[in-house]
Amino acid sequence: MSSDLDLVEYICDEAGAGGVVTYRKMFGEYALYRDDRVVALVCDDQLFVKPTAGGRAYAGEVVEAAPYPGAKPCLLIEDRLDDREWLSELFRLTAAELPAPRRKARSPRKQRARRSE
Repeated sequence: MSSDLDLVEYICDEAGAGGVVTYRKMFGEYALYRDDRVVALVCDDQLFVKPTAGGRAYAGEVVEAAPYPGAKPCLLIEDRLDDREWLSELFRLTAAELPAPRRKARSPRKQRARRSE
């Protein structure tokens, strides 16, 4: 079941208090980004934040669940979606601990085409 876009936009607005949070639709669900890092997923209208040491410590006792079958467990945030400062700080802490995104290497076909120009 696909998540509601209004909910995704609401979460991005709430979590973006201290920075920019964007989203991208993926497989009918949504990935949420902060600082070009995927920090959370919205699946079946539920927010799943990637688990990091700082995020776990800050969140306290939260349920961990997989956002989809076969996925690693994430922090399931249910009751604090309306707490703008708390959610924003959770996203900031999570993004700070995640590795920077890797740059995609150019395909050999594109490299050969540029050399021949």
